[in-house]
Order: sequence, then structure tokens, then C-alpha cells
Amino acid sequence: MTIPNPDHLIDQARQLLLPVSGGAPRQVDIRRAISAAYYAVFHTVLAATADMVVGARDRATARYALAYRAVAHFAFRVICEETKKPQPTAKYKQFVPTAGWDGHIRAFAIASIELQLKRHNADYDPLARFTMVEATSTVDMAADAIVQFAKAAADHRKTFLTLLLFPPR
Repeated sequence: MTIPNPDHLIDQARQLLLPVSGGAPRQVDIRRAISAAYYAVFHTVLAATADMVVGARDRATARYALAYRAVAHFAFRVICEETKKPQPTAKYKQFVPTAGWDGHIRAFAIASIELQLKRHNADYDPLARFTMVEATSTVDMAADAIVQFAKAAADHRKTFLTLLLFPPR
């Protein structure tokens, strides 16, 4: 299985923002760049989740594909919303690291929420208009979010992914 490479999605987003025939990029290209930026972050999480559950060496298996597809956008938003809170809600409290989430995971979650909202607007709001500055900033935010996720303490990443897959009831 060839999974989407988040770096390639960021590169694609940047390419879409290049001027066309000396003029500004078209709104459709700006919208696709914003969408690709969010999907770079989302696919980072999908791969990390499937790697954790099935293992990176089994990426060519149906089990890996099943794990990769197990995460929904809404569930991703829910755990990101929970992660950005200064204090966990009661149902999450026993699972959150004792000293709270590290700054990298928290920064990743905050950016992911904003990126998901921007992607929704870019993909579904026909009245929305986006500037080059906003789109470039969005792509930069996504690239930084991926770095923040990678820098997070391994146990915090693993806890985040576990809660994503198995939210407490």
C-alpha cells in the first residue's frame, strides 16, 4: 500500500500557490492548497496510528489499510479539542499524562483544529474567498504542526493516538 506522504502534500500545496502566467493563483488552486495542507496533517496521524497498531513494516497489508482508514475526521477533532484544554475532562483525566500534554502535542492539536476548519471552508463554502497570504500561512501552519507532532514525547504521541482510536466512554 502506498500511503500519501505528508511532505508531498505540503509540496503540492506550495506548488498550487505559485503564480500562474504571471498572475495570482486561481481561487480553486488556493482552496486545494488549503485542503492539501490539512490532509498532510491528517495523513500524518493516520500513518502514525496504523504504524502503532499494525506496524510500519506491514504497510502493504489489508490489516494496515483497515487501521489506516479507522480514523474519522470528527474523532480527530474531538481528541484535538480535548488535548488543547488546560485541564482534561473527567472521562479523559486518567489517561492524560500526569503532568498534562506536552507543548508539542498541544500545539499540534490547536493547529489541527484550525486547519480542519480552514479545510471545511475551502472545500464547502462557495462564498469564501482566500488570499495568498492566508493560504501560505495555512500551508506553513500544517508543515509546523507535522514537526510539532514529530517532536512530541513518544509516550504523549502514543497516548494521543490511543485516545483517538479508543475514546473513553
